[in-house]
Amino acid sequence: PCRLFHGCNRLLTSQIISYYDSVNQCKKELPEYFNFASDVLDEWSQLEKDGRRPANPAFWWVNDEGVEVKWSFEELGFLSRKAANILSEVCGLQRGDRVIAVLPRVPEWWLVNVACMRTGIVFIPGTSQLTAKDILYRLQASKAKCIITNDILAPAVESVMPDCQFLKSKLIVAKGSRDGWLNLKELF
Repeated sequence: PCRLFHGCNRLLTSQIISYYDSVNQCKKELPEYFNFASDVLDEWSQLEKDGRRPANPAFWWVNDEGVEVKWSFEELGFLSRKAANILSEVCGLQRGDRVIAVLPRVPEWWLVNVACMRTGIVFIPGTSQLTAKDILYRLQASKAKCIITNDILAPAVESVMPDCQFLKSKLIVAKGSRDGWLNLKELF
């Protein structure tokens, strides 16, 4: 039995396995290039615009105080393209470059994640429990050119900066500004 979710049929496990088996047996052709952001999210956005798919939230986030952020597929697409432009144009990142995001799972984390998918930039998530030593190791091992964090972890990043030769851009997700950092919210 198939459950309905806001008017859309959900895939059954057997359907997913069947599709996987058909790909494995070379009965379905895989695209040469696949980009989740443009091939799935943007397609769903277009289906909603055309009235061929009911409007559903693509992203729905609620914090501990009950503050909600809810984006449609169109809004998520628009905002993730903006984030991709920030990474590409402001930070100068290109396909294959690495970005480390040491943030709690705030909406900006998801935007940067989708933006990296769009651009081919490698997204490296890090837990907000990392210490300065942990951050240094990840920056050196990955040769990341950009780090994105919040005002709580920015001092830890600053303490290891002299040992991070590849790091070129620092983005902060905060209400205020910080010397030497680009504020992601202000850039939006």
